[in-house]
Amino acid sequence: MKGPLGWGMVLWIFSWKEDRKVAHPLVEIAKHAVNTYVREGRVVPPKGVFTTPAAAFVSLHRNGSLRGCMGTIEPTKPSVEEEVIANAISAATRDPRFLPVKVTELEDLHYAVDVLSTPEEINSVAMLDPKEYGVIISFGTRKGVLLPDLPGIDRPEKQVEIARQKAGIPENADYRLSRFQVDRYS
Repeated sequence: MKGPLGWGMVLWIFSWKEDRKVAHPLVEIAKHAVNTYVREGRVVPPKGVFTTPAAAFVSLHRNGSLRGCMGTIEPTKPSVEEEVIANAISAATRDPRFLPVKVTELEDLHYAVDVLSTPEEINSVAMLDPKEYGVIISFGTRKGVLLPDLPGIDRPEKQVEIARQKAGIPENADYRLSRFQVDRYS
């Protein structure tokens, strides 16, 4: 290559970008939404980059521990970008397990965004693989959801049991099962 940069400069720029570990745009959108909402109390408008509707979960972690997680199992907004913005703000401010995120915590937060496939109903726990599929357990108006590939959950029965307990569904209830896959970005 001719010119002032040469191959060495091009390779350095490429490796520098690789070292920076640039986050996926949906993760950046979640982070921007939380930072803006916590600091200024306003919801950021979508940029129109991700216009397809999709369900999504946003998880916040601080010092290796869960700090908030909220999501949807069906799209509730016109675009996945709007879904991520709403769920990121909810994860930071409305997860009933945690107090709302404070400004002093923002620099320590790590984000994960899971975009869900359309759930498919299944008729057996044997059709689950907790590394590959998340689960939705339904009984009447109650629904319990568990994302796939979570630490410590290596058996489908355990996955279903946790989702059932989260929803307050009795053990002997005639519940329905659905599974879904995710594209995970962090």
